[in-house]
Amino acid sequence: MISLDKINLSFGGFELFKEISFLINPKDRIGLIGKNGAGKTTLLKIISGLNNPTSGSVGISKDVTIGYLPQQMKVSDTRTLKDETTQAFKEILQLQKDIARLNSEIAESEDYHSADYLGKLDRVAELHERFQLLGGDNYEAELERTLLGLGFERSDFGRLTSEFSGGWRMRVELAKLLLQKPDVFLLDEPTNHLDIESIQWLEDFLKDYKGAVILVSHDKTFLNAVCNRTIEISLGKILDQKMNYSDFLNWKEEQKKINLAAYQNQQKLIEDTEKFIERFRYKASKAVQVQSRIKQLDKIDRIEIEEEDNAALKLSFPPAPRSGKVVVSAKHITKAYGSHLVLDDIDLTIEQGEKIAFVGRNGEGKTTLARIIMNELEHKGDMQLGHNVKVGYFAQNQAQLLNEELTIFDTIDEIAVGDIRTKIRDILAAFLFRGEDIDKKVKVLSGGEKSRLAMIRLMLEPVNFLILDEPTNHLDIRSKEILKNALANFTGTVLVVSHDRDFLDGLVNCVYEFRNKKAKQHLGGIFEFLYRKKMESLKELEVKNNNSKAANSVQKEKAKNELSFEEQKEISRNISRFEKQVQETEQKISDLEGQVEDLDKLLSSSTQIDDHSLFDKYEELKKKLEEMMHEWENANEELEAWKNKKTW
Repeated sequence: MISLDKINLSFGGFELFKEISFLINPKDRIGLIGKNGAGKTTLLKIISGLNNPTSGSVGISKDVTIGYLPQQMKVSDTRTLKDETTQAFKEILQLQKDIARLNSEIAESEDYHSADYLGKLDRVAELHERFQLLGGDNYEAELERTLLGLGFERSDFGRLTSEFSGGWRMRVELAKLLLQKPDVFLLDEPTNHLDIESIQWLEDFLKDYKGAVILVSHDKTFLNAVCNRTIEISLGKILDQKMNYSDFLNWKEEQKKINLAAYQNQQKLIEDTEKFIERFRYKASKAVQVQSRIKQLDKIDRIEIEEEDNAALKLSFPPAPRSGKVVVSAKHITKAYGSHLVLDDIDLTIEQGEKIAFVGRNGEGKTTLARIIMNELEHKGDMQLGHNVKVGYFAQNQAQLLNEELTIFDTIDEIAVGDIRTKIRDILAAFLFRGEDIDKKVKVLSGGEKSRLAMIRLMLEPVNFLILDEPTNHLDIRSKEILKNALANFTGTVLVVSHDRDFLDGLVNCVYEFRNKKAKQHLGGIFEFLYRKKMESLKELEVKNNNSKAANSVQKEKAKNELSFEEQKEISRNISRFEKQVQETEQKISDLEGQVEDLDKLLSSSTQIDDHSLFDKYEELKKKLEEMMHEWENANEELEAWKNKKTW
């Protein structure tokens, strides 16, 4: 559907992209990954047409529609939630108006045989057919299903969008984009403003979506669940593999060893060649050989390897001062904002050394209870901190509390003590502040950079109870791993408010679910909690499914009767054709795999190989195998599409 051909992009002499080329096919699920600053967002903007490359081209097939969700956007606040979301159905709404207008004109007409009257009848029929094709009869149900899936309540539908927080308004834009059903989704960090339930809903939606998806995300679990292809931007070029994120990392680790060996061999060759040139440069008898070596050096295609990232540095919190066994004791906690009740009669006990997660939908009171524990909010009920409890708190707005006149380096230096002072540059590098960046003043940093800086300060304070409210929103995958490892090894108590499943996995041993103004305790990790939740929802679905089996049977019989005999015959014929094609392709794949395996054994054996054409044959076979796999996938997709049309 979309082709990128030799895309180059330069900024003041710096090459961000160097001849990037790849194809986006129907039903692709692409995870676009890379370090901060690698150009992921820029590439999405180039594909969407918002930015232009320095050279190269983006080819988009006719009638292909693109939906782009940026990390930040300006949102309109002049309509209710439902009215704003309904803007996604502009064509359906216009068709409704046109059909109503023509029906009114037809009703007023008295000459039933005029060309004008008959023309209007034909036009109404055309418009109605288009209306049905776009799902005009069901668009309101689809709108409600999408809004509810993204965490809104029915009671929110009549509220003005201006009443919602920035995160919820981003969800409105995401809902509009999902309802437009573009052929290609370009999603830049779509989970940043979603809670766990909404992330799971979006995950299921994207997995079943008929179009293509390109996704930028720092959520490993989300990437693995949605994507079957990974493209990494590194050193201005791309690595493109048809595998999910975790498999890609394993593959890349293997490739890294191979590339490093090739790089070292090439460096040795270059060094030897340069020594030869330098040694015999001024000897007339060696002039021909020297010129030959110089030309040879010029022709070498230099191998580049990615620099080792200092972010691999292990950081840890200072040893936690000893506290009493009970860290938090809360009884009958109730909190209301005016007439709006947020928490109702909550009991909570946190003991020393526990690592706890607060999860649930946004607006259910997770942050409110965290702030009550911090003694920042008035409330009803009794809340006591234990003996010698020293709290370190990271709020979502923590970045606003930094001194904006200090530099990045000075912000950390003013609280660093002992040996830590000698490692400040390494610590800053681990959180992506490198080189001259550390001399920037806090006031010129972005919100994400300030959050990372605030997190470093927290990691250096000697406390024994950490309360972290959405700490990972602005951290990339590597920075999150550093923080997670530090928290896992922290000897004190941890309470995390988060929607990041991968971050919580293996870190917490107790989950409090916030729902309907209550907090329910679940012992165990985050995936145990999610598994139990899914089981509960599946039981509910089972009851609904039993009730609807008879209705489904009636619908199938009705659909069968609506198909003519010729249409049924055509569907059966195509199913047979594609079943045969799948079988034939599978046989060819099996044959090719056998040939590749035989050559693998031969090439990896200790026997000396004189016939160098075997290497070319090996590459050719692998290429044919890849092409055959694509052919098999396409045939399978066609087969499934025709099978879905068979309703008898």
